[in-house]
Amino acid sequence: MEEAQGYESYPAWIVVLSSSVGLAIYAIGAYVLAGFGAWLSILYLLYCLWMEVRVLRGSCVNCYYYGKVCGSGKGKLCSLLFEKGDPRGFAEAEVSWLDVLPDFMVSIFPLVGGGVLLVKDLSWLLAAMLAILVVLSFGGNAVVRGSFACKHCKQREIGCPAQKLFGQGNTQSEPEGCDEPGDD
Repeated sequence: MEEAQGYESYPAWIVVLSSSVGLAIYAIGAYVLAGFGAWLSILYLLYCLWMEVRVLRGSCVNCYYYGKVCGSGKGKLCSLLFEKGDPRGFAEAEVSWLDVLPDFMVSIFPLVGGGVLLVKDLSWLLAAMLAILVVLSFGGNAVVRGSFACKHCKQREIGCPAQKLFGQGNTQSEPEGCDEPGDD
């Protein structure tokens, strides 16, 4: 299999696709949790914002794409908000499943909440929203990262802890997923 060429700067359509999946997950999650009241929806959106800042501050500052257009568009944004870190820090970082659990909670919170709401009062609209959330959170993110973003990532060539975690220990192989899972 031929190795995909790394992008120095990602095409806008990949950034838009990647960002759209993440924003759709946040919007659906907020909609679902609004069934408990606006306050829970607002808390959820604040959690999503915290997750984004966590990724920018913890990963993006050390990434090859800091100040550049990466697959998620966060490289440019990060350079506006935070000072550049140590690029070796990204490649050398060890990430465990416990480290990515907060990322998965972006989807888990509304799925659990939506399940509770469905038990209380069956709603086909809510059931459809939960189905879309599952597809976007697991299938959509996997496709965007595996087929479009990580496949062309120069940081992957240098070293990516997410790639190691998701069963792709050899950084020269083609990844299933890369970057941070909730990014969304």
